[in-house]
Parts: sequence; structure tokens; C-alpha cells
Amino acid sequence: MTYENIKVEQRGSVCIIELHRPKALNALSQGLMNDLTAALDVAEADLATRAIIVTGSEKAFAAGADIIEFQGKSFSEAFRQGLITANWERIDRCRKPVIAAVAGFALGGGCEVAMMCDFIIAADNAVFGQPEIKLGIVPGAGGTQRLTRAVGKAKAMELVLTGRNMKAEEAERSGLVARVVPLESLMEEALKSAEAIASYAQPAVMMAKDLVKTAQQVGLDEGVKIERRVFHSCFGTQHQVEGMAAFAEKRKPEFDD
Repeated sequence: MTYENIKVEQRGSVCIIELHRPKALNALSQGLMNDLTAALDVAEADLATRAIIVTGSEKAFAAGADIIEFQGKSFSEAFRQGLITANWERIDRCRKPVIAAVAGFALGGGCEVAMMCDFIIAADNAVFGQPEIKLGIVPGAGGTQRLTRAVGKAKAMELVLTGRNMKAEEAERSGLVARVVPLESLMEEALKSAEAIASYAQPAVMMAKDLVKTAQQVGLDEGVKIERRVFHSCFGTQHQVEGMAAFAEKRKPEFDD
């Protein structure tokens, strides 16, 4: 499939989706989000793809939403047309693991898209923030909600209300970023993580992803009950048989999905 605003590369069982609007610092136009949605649909349907990486350029993961598309809209137009439509949430709905490999600016919508991924590996030049307040608006693609869950109320409130940017090291300390790596090794490290995930039994990976997301939606007691039932269900799969047999026999498991 041909895309105008992204590049897609298959590396074995890993699909790499690169946001590609270099002249606009990968600003998230509706066209780009349509392309990203289509690419995720293809990757999700492809049985050979077991993990996905979303990335941008060294200068910008995505510097924000495309403000030119927003300018001049009335409330009625914004509401009726859906300036941020349902396909902005496609990453969050993806059942396969999605890693954000972030270098440079991840601001506004760019930060929101990164947070929709399952975890973020950041280059040491990465910068995160929700600067919408400077434009007289608020985040509209989950920024206030996901950021608060990731870094806590105090940090999220400060960033959202002041529009201050946060560098990679602070983002890691705050819990937004899984880890920070040198810029030159960003894709290498993201690929290592994706390939490790891809080597495991895919049903178990998808179950584990669902359970971690469930932890943000239910209380502890209910979450542990759900986790235990899913754990029990693993014993109805051939993957559990192979995984435990391989452990006992001191060999690498061969998961066949």
C-alpha cells in the first residue's frame, strides 16, 4: 500500500511505521492520521507482524497537531466535523504491542500519540509537552487523561497549565518514558525490544498487554481477579505446554502461532 504521510518498513516480524511530513515536523494532519490508521489496520491483520514501532525523524516524532487545519473553525464546525476524530485512538485500540521510538519534539498531539503506544523509548534529545494552553485551547486527544495517569496529578497539572516542555531525562524520572537511550541507538534499542516481544507466544503477549491496560481501568481487587482468570486460561494453550517443557529441558521454546 502507498502512503503520502508515512513510511512503512517490515523487519522480520516487526512493522516500523515512520511519520513522514518533514517540512511540517511531522505535524499530525488528518491525512497523516488516516495513513497511520490504515497502516495499523494492515499490521494488525498481518499474521506475520507480531510487534509494531511508531517513530518519526531525529528532529521530531511529531511537533503537534496541524494547527493550520484547526485555524478558523467555529465551535459548531469543530464539533460537527470532529477535528480530532475516532481514528486518533487507533493506536490505543491496537491489540498487538506498539512501541513509540521518540526523538526530538513530541508535543501536543505528538505527545498524545506517543502516550497511546504501549511504552515509549526516548532518544536523549527527546522533548515532551502539552503546550495547547498557549494557543487558547486544551489537549483534545487524551493529553490531560493519559499524562495524569503516567506522571501523576501534580506533574501533569503543571505541564498542562504552564505549557512547559519536559526533556527526556525528566520524562523518564516521571514515569512517562520507559527508558532513555542515545539518539544514534534509538531504533536499534526499539528493535531489540520489539523483536524480544515478537519472539514470545503471541496470545500470551496480547493477554499481558490487556491486563496491564486493565490495571488503569479497575480497582486492585477486581484487577487481580481478572488477572488470575487469564492466568488460568493460559493452561489451556499449547504455548504454556511448550514454554514450560522448554524451561524444564533447558532449551529455547518454539512458539508456533
